[in-house]
Amino acid sequence: MIRSTLLPVTWILSVVLPVAAIASEPIQIRVVSYNIHHGEGTDRKLDLKRIADTIAAAKPDIVVLQEVDQNTSRTGKVDQAATLAEMLKMNSVFGGNLKLQGGQYGNAILTRYPSISMTNHRLPQVNPGEPRGVIEADIRVPGMQPSLKVLATHLDHRPHNADRIASCEAINKLTKDWGDRPALLAGDLNDVPESKALQILALHWAQANAEPVATIPSDDPERQIDFILLRPASQWKVVEFQVLDEAVASDHLAILAVLEWTGSSE
Repeated sequence: MIRSTLLPVTWILSVVLPVAAIASEPIQIRVVSYNIHHGEGTDRKLDLKRIADTIAAAKPDIVVLQEVDQNTSRTGKVDQAATLAEMLKMNSVFGGNLKLQGGQYGNAILTRYPSISMTNHRLPQVNPGEPRGVIEADIRVPGMQPSLKVLATHLDHRPHNADRIASCEAINKLTKDWGDRPALLAGDLNDVPESKALQILALHWAQANAEPVATIPSDDPERQIDFILLRPASQWKVVEFQVLDEAVASDHLAILAVLEWTGSSE
């Protein structure tokens, strides 16, 4: 079992927000994954509003973010996850993996659903470098039983793949006993669809996009390293998958998957 070494490791959030009436089956969920580069665009301007605008245009239910600052000097001591959540009228959780400039740097999940709980797990390191983590969140989606598991991560970027492989093996170990419960995994995996790391994840996870789509660099995308994965594949239907058309707000393009859960429900 993977144990988190980060503090704080667990946050529970349950607030009342307006939520659409419980949908009849199947349940449709709009999911965005976005590496926001701490809000700094390719024009070197720090602008969270255009990140928020990009996300808002996709009308997501769940947003998975990478490269998020919390109270660091370089981004004005702003809690970026909380600020984006306020802009978008969503709930948020943040998982810090690296202490940086008086704050933290890591991943976040935003959701329009009213209840989310999370644990931030430290991922293994084979070689010295930036620590990596994965947020394990439980989100109560109206009509879905049990709660939806959402994993948010950002894997090692270096050319050698040892850390990415170890991280993917750890994620599979974390989720091996989940059975047929609904689950999503999203983030910047820093590797391409045919890589060894993605092959390891493919033992338990299916990609939302059947064919590769380029997500980086945002101004002239050449390869896909940002993904939304799902399990069990037999109980999800991919209604739509697209790359969001915003090339300046970050060095990555955001991706959107519209998914239908056809499995068990309340």
